[in-house]
Amino acid sequence: MKHKLLLMLALALGLGASAQESAVRVALLKYNGGGDWYANPTSLPNLVEFCNSSLKTNLHPDPATVEVGSPDIFNYPFVHMTGHGNVFFSPDEARNLRDYLLAGGFLHIDDNYGMDPFVRREMKKVFPELDFVELPFSHPIYKQKFSFGSGLPKIHEHDGKPPQGFGLVHQGRLVCFYSYECDLGDGWEDPRVHNDPVEIHQKALQMGANIIGYVFAH
Repeated sequence: MKHKLLLMLALALGLGASAQESAVRVALLKYNGGGDWYANPTSLPNLVEFCNSSLKTNLHPDPATVEVGSPDIFNYPFVHMTGHGNVFFSPDEARNLRDYLLAGGFLHIDDNYGMDPFVRREMKKVFPELDFVELPFSHPIYKQKFSFGSGLPKIHEHDGKPPQGFGLVHQGRLVCFYSYECDLGDGWEDPRVHNDPVEIHQKALQMGANIIGYVFAH
């Protein structure tokens, strides 16, 4: 499985294959618990379009949807998770997600407001030995094609707290990036959805592209 994911990362960068053959899908994570995993329907398509344009990646324009416990998760090198409410992983789902991440997959969790206690609880099932750590502003994820010297951009206010980027690091490798009090996914959506100014929309897409770029480079 690890070799398959590494191959897909290479294909997403267009290495050694035609454009059609190398189109790799990213995926949205479908989870149980009642939270709206389907929030922000225009987010991932817009991010993919931006990455293909600005990073010259070759990602499929239509992101997939994959369930936490499905073996199909190994088909996607990058999985995005969002929502506002409860999240629940069964033991089998937590084991499957752990296997996926240890095999080279990557999970980006974007708190769309209200997910934090559930994300932290459920990811402890996946990696009981790990805690989320706040990544320093010097971390490479903030210094890909676009530079974010102060860390995550603030897209929506919510509680007025500063945005924070947390990570789960397994044996030196960042396997999960968790954007909190930031709302990147809202910023990726069509600007008319939240009436975001152009500059906010662009900052969100640029930070999203940094995450994708980091995943493909590491």
